[in-house]
Amino acid sequence: MQRTLILAALSLAATAASAQGVRTEKNLSLELASQIAAQSVAACTANGYAVTATVVDRAGGVRAVQRADNAGPHTVEASRAKAFTSASAKAPSLAIMENAQKNPGAANLKDIPGFLLLGGGVPVKVDNEVIGAVGVAGAPGGHLDDQCAQAALSKVADVLK
Repeated sequence: MQRTLILAALSLAATAASAQGVRTEKNLSLELASQIAAQSVAACTANGYAVTATVVDRAGGVRAVQRADNAGPHTVEASRAKAFTSASAKAPSLAIMENAQKNPGAANLKDIPGFLLLGGGVPVKVDNEVIGAVGVAGAPGGHLDDQCAQAALSKVADVLK
């Protein structure tokens, strides 16, 4: 009996240990990333802004890019960096920028390789889990880029449940 209990305890410990070694994570499909990028560009185009939208996965890897006609060449990298910043910090890049401006302790965030402290990067979440981010660049102000990204995410909100 005691041997059976010991074996059962060892089996449970081995199962718990192996469960800690493998994680299951939600992530963005190509289809969803493409929809978010297209919706972001459409939202800005409707307001007269030629932008680029880049969607990254939870690790900051690019999943989709859409560049509107007449969007400046700089908008491709800016949108990617905004998305990367947002996914990495799990927060909107506009909020990160504002925090860095107000908080001297956060001022060095701009020195992190790949970070761009401008509005327009917004995390993509399922519940409270960040599964990626969208970055928009090219509107005449980061707050407007942010609005386009938010509008796109509201269009796909039913998929993010």
